[in-house]
This record gives sequence, structure tokens and C-alpha cells, in this order.
Amino acid sequence: MEQDASGGDIYTPTMGQAPDDIGGGMPALIKTDVVGEVVWLGAVPDRDASLRSVPMTQADLTYAGIPGEAHGGLTRASCSRVRTQYKRGTEIRNVRQLCVMSQEELAQIAADCGLDHLDPAYAGASLVLRGIPDFTHLPPSSRLQFADGSVIVVDMENHPCHLPAKVINADHPGAGDRFKAAAKDKRGVTAWVEREGRVHIGDPVTLHVPGQRVWAGA
Repeated sequence: MEQDASGGDIYTPTMGQAPDDIGGGMPALIKTDVVGEVVWLGAVPDRDASLRSVPMTQADLTYAGIPGEAHGGLTRASCSRVRTQYKRGTEIRNVRQLCVMSQEELAQIAADCGLDHLDPAYAGASLVLRGIPDFTHLPPSSRLQFADGSVIVVDMENHPCHLPAKVINADHPGAGDRFKAAAKDKRGVTAWVEREGRVHIGDPVTLHVPGQRVWAGA
């Protein structure tokens, strides 16, 4: 580190250092004490054929999502979920690369569907985590950081739709018809990859949340 004429240190940023790093700015995200665990991984190979995920023991997280996942890609065609912002089919940034669900909430959905267990594959899940309370209502822009440092960003709550009904009914006739109502406030979140890496079943995952108060404008 260089010194000035009085002998004081002059801070010189290293090449590639972001401006916000200079002077030790306050972090915008708070690392919490909440640590969950990856208990299930999967990918939907062809959502036109079926919403059902194919289970995996590990998954590569790339900037385009999980390779071979039908919901992947850096961009996507806009759907009904953003119809107040875009004409259907408009190319937009893909922040719905991943469907992330909670094991605890899945158990509640299963019970309300009259089942002992609900296979995450029926819901097209990419990841299932356990140990993170009130998972579906995590603040948008929360980060989930895995053991290798890879990170996914929570977009928002994944509102339930009718699509899993057909998949569930194929194995449990009638139970799928209850899914949409049963999954209200328990469908998990959609997310996108901020830092690439590889996750495995059994990996810990740490929750980081935005350091801001609740919006008071509503």
C-alpha cells in the first residue's frame, strides 16, 4: 500500500475491484443463521410433454439454469404471469429458471391432497430444501448460498396453477384436482442462478436476505 507525504496510507484498489468495494461499503444482504439442506434435485426435460421432473443426485447450476432443464435459458418468452407488463411471447430476462420448494410445505400440500407423500417431481421441482421456515414467503432478491459458494436468487413466490393436476392424477386419481388450492402459499419460489456451481443432495444452504424494511407504500 502506498503512503502520502505525512506517512499515511493511500488506498489503491486492485484491478477488477468493484467501486462499491472501495472504502468497505456496507453489505446490502444480511447473512442469516438459517441453514437448510438440499433433500431433492430434479429437472424437467420437456415441459410440453410433461411437467414431471426427472430426479438427480447432483445438479450443475449455470447462468442459464440447470443444463437440460426446460425452464432454463438466459431469456424466456413472457407468459401470463407478467401480462400486465408485456405482450405474451415477448423476450424477457429469465428469472424463472428454477422451481424451488420446501419439504415441510410439500408435506402440508400432500396432506391437503389426501396423500401421505407428494413426489416433488409432480410439481416440476428443481430443488427441494428443508429447514427454512415460511419458505414460500422469502423476500424477493433473497440469496440461497450452497456449500461450494454457488448462489441462486429468489425471484418471487411461485403461485400455484392447474398444470401439476394432470401429472398427479395419473398416479393418484382425484388428488391432483386438489393441488392448486392445497398449494396456495406453499408452492415455493422461482429463482435464477447468480453464481455458478454444483449442488448435491445433502448440501447445506444458507439464507441471505435484503437488509431493508418492508415497503410502506401499499
